[in-house]
Amino acid sequence: MATNPQGGGPKISDKTDKPKDTGYVLKGLWKYVSHYKVHLIAAIILTLCSNLLALVGPMLSGYAIDAIQPGKGLVVFQTVLYYAGWMIAFYIVSSVLSYILSVLMIRFSQKIIHKMREDLFSKLVELPVSFFDRNQAGDIISKFSYDIDTINTSLSSDFIQVCTSFITVFGSLIMMIIISPILVLVMLVTIPLSLFYTRYMAKKVRPLFRTRSKKLGELNGFVEEMVSGQMTIKAYAAENSVMEKFGRINKETVDAYFEAEYYGSMTGPTVNFINNLSLSLITVLGAVLYLFGKMTLGNISSFVQYSRKFSGPINEMANIISELQSAMAAAERVFKLMDEIPELPDKENANELSEVKGEVKMEGVSFGYIPDKEIIKNLFLYARPGCLTAIVGPTGAGKTTIINLLMRFYDIWGGAIWVDGNEIRDVTRKSLRRSYAMVLQDTWLFSGTIFDNIAYGKENATMDEVVAAAKAAGIHSYIKRLPQGYYTVINEDGMNISKGQKQLLTIARAMLMDAKMLILDEATSNVDTRTEIKIQKAMRKLMENKTCFVIAHRLSTIQGADNILVVDQGDVVEQGTHKELMEKKGFYYKLYNSQFE
Repeated sequence: MATNPQGGGPKISDKTDKPKDTGYVLKGLWKYVSHYKVHLIAAIILTLCSNLLALVGPMLSGYAIDAIQPGKGLVVFQTVLYYAGWMIAFYIVSSVLSYILSVLMIRFSQKIIHKMREDLFSKLVELPVSFFDRNQAGDIISKFSYDIDTINTSLSSDFIQVCTSFITVFGSLIMMIIISPILVLVMLVTIPLSLFYTRYMAKKVRPLFRTRSKKLGELNGFVEEMVSGQMTIKAYAAENSVMEKFGRINKETVDAYFEAEYYGSMTGPTVNFINNLSLSLITVLGAVLYLFGKMTLGNISSFVQYSRKFSGPINEMANIISELQSAMAAAERVFKLMDEIPELPDKENANELSEVKGEVKMEGVSFGYIPDKEIIKNLFLYARPGCLTAIVGPTGAGKTTIINLLMRFYDIWGGAIWVDGNEIRDVTRKSLRRSYAMVLQDTWLFSGTIFDNIAYGKENATMDEVVAAAKAAGIHSYIKRLPQGYYTVINEDGMNISKGQKQLLTIARAMLMDAKMLILDEATSNVDTRTEIKIQKAMRKLMENKTCFVIAHRLSTIQGADNILVVDQGDVVEQGTHKELMEKKGFYYKLYNSQFE
């Protein structure tokens, strides 16, 4: 399994129907189950008692039938009532124990799932940025929702079902042998036949259900695309072609559903037929034994009931095993994530950066995301306190990589990076990262109030401080016009405000943090000219007296930079001021003029 040299662990494997390492999964599950041993022992005792009490019922039923003697009147009826009363008592106690067991298992599984989710989220906080670069957010989220829910369902129901099935099958078999070993021979014919058919149909139906899920996913994906792209569809008058394509996908989905459900629905009736065939053979053979005085009617009745109890769980076992395999596979994916290598710890006795001035040096830095593929090669950079360094270059040149190295999201392969004379690997990551404020092109706002979003970077921020930051960012007047002002709740990712307003809120957040070093990923490409001017004004105020690193997309915005780093394919091909670089008429000159062609 491949690993990432920058602190990421093994890449999470794709979902499969079965776990690759059952022992690994069981060990991981036991770690959680063992925290609640009392619950587990109580569950096993309740399961045992409930099922054993239920197994007594058919035997008492047989005694009641054998007690019936025509012409005996009230005496016989009292005997029948005696056995029936005990039977009802046993079933009531069994049902009460089953109810207590169900409640106990729900609590038991929820405690485990609560702890599992807590550990999983705690693990995510510890993981390096490299992990999130390599894994899709949707895949990670599915482990919190789908995978853990699957484990929860298995713990709360499948575990009890397996225990119940084992006790019921084993107990029923013993009771049937006690009643009539000869009739048990009938079961030896029909049960293997039922198991063989169930297994055969399971193999046949499973791919059909997989295809059904795939087609449903394609249909949902197509509908989602069409809903989000309605303006484009109407603009190109493509309604008819979209309808035709939807009709084709819809028909394929319906056909897949029909085929899966058709073959899936055949299993139950066929297994019931085999069970009824078994019942018929038992009845015939039982009648013969009764005629020869080898069995009583009560024995035949009890045997039939036990045969039902015996065959039921066996027929359901294929479904239970399939569900358990799914739960085991889900648990394996969760535990693989928990076993990811966390971000490397700070050095022993690492220093805390304090009273940062903002002097940054990069000396001979080399780096790559994967072994043997170097992206940054022998990079030198010097940024004086309070100066502006712009990083420019074509897409994929390595601009964002330089920022990742400055923040120590990744560790360099060679060379050194210094902040105020401290090599960044000799200081704590937390103090290094808190020395920077970041305003990125992809703004991030969380579901909460405007006050909470601005105050995110500073603990215990006061309203006065938040308002001052908002005024400096030029967003205060807009906030005051909102119904709840600073207590207005923003939707997830700020979907209920414009892009320009979102950007100004992130600038206000950075201003409140008041770090001495600033990283800006120019964020004005998706807004109108008036908003762009407003954002740039706020950014200039934010940049005052700070060491700034700007990833520039529009080169016209960084003409006043103290130093421009021109990056191409991981190499710094040119370095200097805008005027110096334009006079050279090199790579930067061509890049700058290409914007106006």
